Amino acid sequence: MQLPKYEVGKTTIGQLVDIVAQQFSDSKALEYHKLGINYNYRQFRDVCNSVAKGLIALGIKKGENIAIWANNVPEWVLTQYGSAKMGAVLVTVNTNYRSFELEYLMKQSESTTLLMIGGVRTPTEYLEVINDVCPELAGSKPGELKSKKLPMLKNVIFLGDETPAGMFNWKDVMEMGKEVPDAALEDRQLSLGPDDVINMQYTSGTTGFPKGVMLSHTNLIGNAKSLGECMQLSSIDTLCIPVPFFHCFGCVLGTLTCVVSAAAMAPVVAFKPEDVLETVEVSQCTALHGVPTMFIAELEAMQKKKYDTSKLRTGIMAGSPCPIEVMKQVVGVMGAKEMCITYGQTEASPGITMTRTTDSLELRVSTVGKALPNVEVKIIDPVTNEPVEPGVQGELCTRGYHVMKGYFKNPEGTSQAIDDDGWLHTGDLAMMDKNGYCKITGRIKDMIIRGGENIYPREIEEFLYTNQQIKDVQVVGIPSIKYGEEVAAFVQLRDGVNATDAELKAFCKDKIAFHKIPAFFFVVNDYPTTASGKIQKYKLRQQATVDLGREDAAKVQTA
Repeated sequence: MQLPKYEVGKTTIGQLVDIVAQQFSDSKALEYHKLGINYNYRQFRDVCNSVAKGLIALGIKKGENIAIWANNVPEWVLTQYGSAKMGAVLVTVNTNYRSFELEYLMKQSESTTLLMIGGVRTPTEYLEVINDVCPELAGSKPGELKSKKLPMLKNVIFLGDETPAGMFNWKDVMEMGKEVPDAALEDRQLSLGPDDVINMQYTSGTTGFPKGVMLSHTNLIGNAKSLGECMQLSSIDTLCIPVPFFHCFGCVLGTLTCVVSAAAMAPVVAFKPEDVLETVEVSQCTALHGVPTMFIAELEAMQKKKYDTSKLRTGIMAGSPCPIEVMKQVVGVMGAKEMCITYGQTEASPGITMTRTTDSLELRVSTVGKALPNVEVKIIDPVTNEPVEPGVQGELCTRGYHVMKGYFKNPEGTSQAIDDDGWLHTGDLAMMDKNGYCKITGRIKDMIIRGGENIYPREIEEFLYTNQQIKDVQVVGIPSIKYGEEVAAFVQLRDGVNATDAELKAFCKDKIAFHKIPAFFFVVNDYPTTASGKIQKYKLRQQATVDLGREDAAKVQTA
């Protein structure tokens, strides 16, 4: 198994690209089979250099923040590595954002440049949004935008064939880069340090405004290297990446984990289960990433049409709690016998724990693994902050090279997340066994307290997954005047299945404690999610509160 030779903590992402291109020049780097793109690592480096020189030609300085608002188009990957080579901080924009959110992110991040596509749902939706936020754009000369709402924004670069008014086109920027000498890029790249911030991702918080997580070269390379090692990824592997690039899952666990391992990237521009399976087949992918809902959709598609997934070996299922039954099907039906589960959060670059390919199936379907190499993990009592014994539930905390540099322009938020001893407090409830393997039991904020009984949604969800009628399930607490909270389950049923509230409750009777049996079952077709596939439980809670007329109960204040 051949791997690139470099040293974490002494290498920038730009240097890493050069090292891999030198050591694995002819190995496949990036393949979009539908778009006819197939770069080896030498070609990939050369295109990234062209992007870097284009950004320098625009006058973008080291440490300047530039934002990208697009799905998994090729230009996203090339910008990720091109910007890292010339030292701009890449700010990733959620593809679900609209005018209010875009304006907030662009203003808070102080981004001077925005790279964007026309839209995801329609060809012009993003254009309509940017012109709403910056009505001055259409009458501006490219590079000279003077926006009332976004005074820092000067350049808008369009990733597509046409060139909307006031914008540069991607091809224009690539052409401008030809005027920049190679020596100028080399000098810029040499001026960068491994601990410089190079990436900023906004957390999709369910309360308050999103916070910009500042991540360095060392944060990202170290994390990607550990993840790659746990999957035993190398130059003989090809990873299918259908998860969004704007999220750590896509651009760290996905593209960067490939580069640190000299493996090939095979992205999917926009998630469709059929496109994912076709990519796995055509590009002969040995690894596949996804959130559980993606794998559920892929397994359903495989029931309707035959796809060759015989090369699949590993990959990562993460992003939200991984149902045991789904994991078993991914291993059994898709053939990914070394599929891993990773747990983390953006503030940790993002990986914290991970199962290994050599772990038993039992460990890989019942835990989120143990700490990544060179990462510390402890479980503490949320009230006393004292470490708890193995097998006792508490808050998971982590410390190491992977912890973010902080939240951008938010020292108060940073100090709340990272304590004086450098421990990042995740807000997640977990239990660790004597061997260091962890189980995530819920969010501190998600815990349901029914009549004084603490109930953890994950436990009920895992039980309900054993019902063959149920395809997916999410459990939330809803307000109750009598009990404080009651349990509600939102279930998706398998095709052709009908199940009543009474039948689902009967399935639970005498199998789980009475107070854990959902008081209400809601049959739904889909769940509200973030663009990265995370299910937004707080929206389910809000929906149930309204549907059941529990608004008054929601207003009851408790100590």
